[in-house]
Amino acid sequence: MIPPIALEEAQARLLALVEPRPIEHVDIDSALGRYLAAPLLARRVQPAADISAMDGYAVSEGDLSGPWQVIGESAAGRPFGAAVDPGQAVRISTGALLPDNARAVILQEDVDRNGDRLALTGEAPSPGHKHVRFRGMDFADGAPLLAAGALIGPAQAGLAISAGHRHLAVRRRPRLTVIDSGDELSGDPECCAAHQIPASNGAMLTALARSVPVDANRNGPIPDDLDALVAAFDAAADADVIVTSGGASVGDHDLLRPALEKWGAEIDFWRVAIKPGKPLMVATRQTAGRRQLVIGLPGNPVSSLVTAYFFVLPVLRAFLGASQPLPRAIATRLSAPLNTVGARREFLRGSWDGEAVHALSLQDSGALSSLAASNVLIDRSAHALAADRGDPVQVFLLQNGGIA
Repeated sequence: MIPPIALEEAQARLLALVEPRPIEHVDIDSALGRYLAAPLLARRVQPAADISAMDGYAVSEGDLSGPWQVIGESAAGRPFGAAVDPGQAVRISTGALLPDNARAVILQEDVDRNGDRLALTGEAPSPGHKHVRFRGMDFADGAPLLAAGALIGPAQAGLAISAGHRHLAVRRRPRLTVIDSGDELSGDPECCAAHQIPASNGAMLTALARSVPVDANRNGPIPDDLDALVAAFDAAADADVIVTSGGASVGDHDLLRPALEKWGAEIDFWRVAIKPGKPLMVATRQTAGRRQLVIGLPGNPVSSLVTAYFFVLPVLRAFLGASQPLPRAIATRLSAPLNTVGARREFLRGSWDGEAVHALSLQDSGALSSLAASNVLIDRSAHALAADRGDPVQVFLLQNGGIA
């Protein structure tokens, strides 16, 4: 039997199978959470003219000591519309256009105004700090602002609008079908016999997938029957990605592999050297000029979510055109010791307080309670020695899919 492959090799092989979805142009609201399909270039200058960064009085550059005569006002959206000469000042608000000839702003708390007469009572602005946002300070027309593949979040959406864009080029949302299978699964958690367990994986995996923009459907639970599984695959003929839960191992009732072969799919790789999650299977099927991906996850709930985290989420991001689809680890320290590691790389459920992390006591791959109580996965390399409190360790954030 071919030995399990390393996590990074498995991820690289899987991502190499992804064909990004076609490009579409959508409004900014619809683009949130997706990835740019083309570089974002500025269509205007920001700011388009010199504007005040503070409330105060606009004066000419060589006239910073006063006194001045106030000759008018420039408010945001209502410019003064004339020039200011030495000895003159214009009342100005934050964001308002500077009058012609004005190159500095005296803060309102640094002056005393008596009618139209203005006297300096505080410090004059230094030559390098004039409380002005000069034209083009943020970006110039045509400037590159974001690269293709960048995630579009609130700040990026604001930047795009500021740069003169109403629509953005993104990839179409991928279509996902989640299938969970097993004779032991009950579709009704309120009616579950002793020999059954509630079918929680389908809902859990669908919820995880929907943390990225995806059109997701669920099908199941499907019984351990070859024809029923093939029928479930047929029902997902329009999906870009099919995710299964259960049946990927080598037991007498693990029918995923023969069902995929009967359906016309080819196995790309099977088994990854991680714990939990070893019996992961990836297959492809060519249909109607496109490639469908099938990711067969283990049936144990923790194994299912951990493998979905490291494989399903990256695949969906890759379909959306993400430049960095893989989750990224962050460095922290242990707040409690850890034991040695066996032959497979381990991902332990952990609790991280922002400064240090400890592994939860219950690490069984069927224990959803500890999965729900954890906010990180602690990365432990194969054959790692025991670690002490304070030792450095890498963790993957669970709550946001490792995007941060």
